[in-house]
Amino acid sequence: MSRFFDLVSKPAREMGGYSPNPPKQRAREFQPRLIRLDSNENPFGPSPRAIEAMRAALTTVHAYPDDDCIELRRKLATQHDLAPEQVLVTAGSTALLSLLCTTLLVPGLNAVTSERSFIVYSMAVHATGAQLIETPMRDDAFDLEAILGAIDGNTRLVFLANPDNPTGTMLDTNAVDKFLSRVPGHVVVVLDEAYYEFAKHLAASRKVAHPSSLEYVQRGASVVVLRTFSKVHGLAGLRVGYGLGPAELLTYCARMRNTFSVASVAQSAATAALDDRNYIDRVVASNTAQAEVLANGLSALGYRVVPTFANFLYCDVAEDAASFAERLLNEGVSVRPLRAWGAPNCIRVSIGTPEQNQFLLNAARKVAGRKSSVSVFRS
Repeated sequence: MSRFFDLVSKPAREMGGYSPNPPKQRAREFQPRLIRLDSNENPFGPSPRAIEAMRAALTTVHAYPDDDCIELRRKLATQHDLAPEQVLVTAGSTALLSLLCTTLLVPGLNAVTSERSFIVYSMAVHATGAQLIETPMRDDAFDLEAILGAIDGNTRLVFLANPDNPTGTMLDTNAVDKFLSRVPGHVVVVLDEAYYEFAKHLAASRKVAHPSSLEYVQRGASVVVLRTFSKVHGLAGLRVGYGLGPAELLTYCARMRNTFSVASVAQSAATAALDDRNYIDRVVASNTAQAEVLANGLSALGYRVVPTFANFLYCDVAEDAASFAERLLNEGVSVRPLRAWGAPNCIRVSIGTPEQNQFLLNAARKVAGRKSSVSVFRS
């Protein structure tokens, strides 16, 4: 028995941690100039306006940041036609997931989501001692009927990643409208829209109705919409996210957060990034075009690719995905095998720059027929 085993909480004993795949230190052993297409990062970096704002903010880092992120909250509220009290800024949207769980869940209660969805849902729920119920998917997408059937009197949260991570599938307006009309009043629905800008652009190009999630918030539904600056804005390293929802609920969540949790440099960069519309448009346009390039290229190699509404692809390689990813790593490109998500033959591939995507496709052609019996890492 270890020294602290009996002292720590049951969730702390039983939970596994989140491990980036592969760790950067391990990746360097394979390729000093590794192309990382494993974490859904923006390959173009931050907006020039955000970089300029960060530089200017460095002169004030001796002072604590604004704990309420007032300037950023006001700008977000104006942009989304909400009151500032309906906006809560946190250190990444994952921090807000944890706050929602801490605020609404205790042992004996539960949250519901789908299998093969964002892995942090499980971590955030189990940290409270509550139960996470994961329903089966249907055709690589959420089965909303199954989720509704799993809700009971002890359910307080439902997580809908839209689009989903890692499958990239999206629920359209009709599906979300019908679902919300049937959710009981004691349940808060979290619409996790980390990839919102990509999804909206891809949906428009395919003539699919993207849900107007803000309308649910504006009419007072028990819905919290999550957004982030980590994806389209290219600020993943600064950790800035936000939630849009009922003012009363977000006030309770705000009481549970850490003091000064969003750095002043991060607040400045996020505020400036919102104004760079040209940059955002360029990023989403490239993503839409390159999603087709990558999907066609991987499909031509015989792999099953699920149409995406995000900045990554879910791909069934019809073999052990960790071994396949290992061989790609040896060629200089990192992707995410999905065994931890219950999909041992699938990988998630972030959509990079045109040059990075061509490198990946060339590497995939090289390794397609090469098998490996030993896996260097597992997700």
